[in-house]
Amino acid sequence: MKALFIGGTGTISTDVVALAQQRGWEITLLNRGSKKMPEGIHSIIADINDEEAVAKAIALEHYDVVAQFIGYTAEDVKRDIRLFQNKTRQYIFISSASAYQKPLTDYRITESTPLVNPYWQYSRNKIEAEEVLMSAYRTSGFPVTIVRPSHTYNGTKPPVAVHGDKGNWQILKRILDGKPVIGMPPLYSAGSKMLWSRLACAPMLLYSSIRYPLAHSSSAGSAPYSAVLPSTFM
Repeated sequence: MKALFIGGTGTISTDVVALAQQRGWEITLLNRGSKKMPEGIHSIIADINDEEAVAKAIALEHYDVVAQFIGYTAEDVKRDIRLFQNKTRQYIFISSASAYQKPLTDYRITESTPLVNPYWQYSRNKIEAEEVLMSAYRTSGFPVTIVRPSHTYNGTKPPVAVHGDKGNWQILKRILDGKPVIGMPPLYSAGSKMLWSRLACAPMLLYSSIRYPLAHSSSAGSAPYSAVLPSTFM
């Protein structure tokens, strides 16, 4: 499996890269090189916003999967469509569970839950980006997969929803010191209408790439695949 990860050193993507590497994938990271790269990983040092430079860097390449970890707006994915149309068998866009309807009319989050969040511009930007990608799928067969992770963490970022001036670790320090902290509602209580997930993105991304490698060919009749993180990964 030949993969290009845009980003690759963040909270979600670091674990995805590690798992893909364990499975013997041929991995390339495309980023600005501001963080230490994992050993044995090929890298393209470029700013994804420099479309001309990126196009030149991938001119002779073709990927089984391109995963976009740092796409946030409609303009970001329009650029990606121009860059990766006919360059990949599958394009994975990391969206956000915050895009789901707020407030929810049903505690169950499914594929048919509306995407609307009047409270956070970040979420609205993700929704607009998804709409652009789905339009590209319908009009030109762009091979898109959308993943909407929720509360994510890894070995360098504790799973807490609030943090102090020096980061998330201050919350754990307060717990160790016996000090009070701001808590979250029980994960599955009747009063909590949020679907929480652990860092399920790594197995889900790899699963979608392996299980559906041809699900998004540009031929007529193919369907996009949207990953809703199941409870089995939680």
